[in-house]
Amino acid sequence: MTTKSPSRLQNEIMEMAHDQLRLGLMKEDTYRKITVRHIGSDVLPTDAPITGGDIRAIREKAQMSQGALARYLHMSTGYISKLERGETTATGPALILLNVIRRKGLEVLM
Repeated sequence: MTTKSPSRLQNEIMEMAHDQLRLGLMKEDTYRKITVRHIGSDVLPTDAPITGGDIRAIREKAQMSQGALARYLHMSTGYISKLERGETTATGPALILLNVIRRKGLEVLM
């Protein structure tokens, strides 16, 4: 039996479901049903680390200052500055939110 790789639509459905799960908008059992139905697996995707350069690129693409981005994301300006300089790395909800923004753009939160 040959297995096909997921289609673009299946990948988009899984990405959207994963984002909703990580943001608490979807329950895990619902996510698992979608996962099994569309790709036959119940493995959760992992969030990739995000670099200071990635964060700066996101901010500059949106034409925002560090302060404006920080207020928009409910983070401190100092935290955004430390992330961009590489003094600290994003983890937990901050990492998830920044990865969603990196993949989808800042417009998804507007």
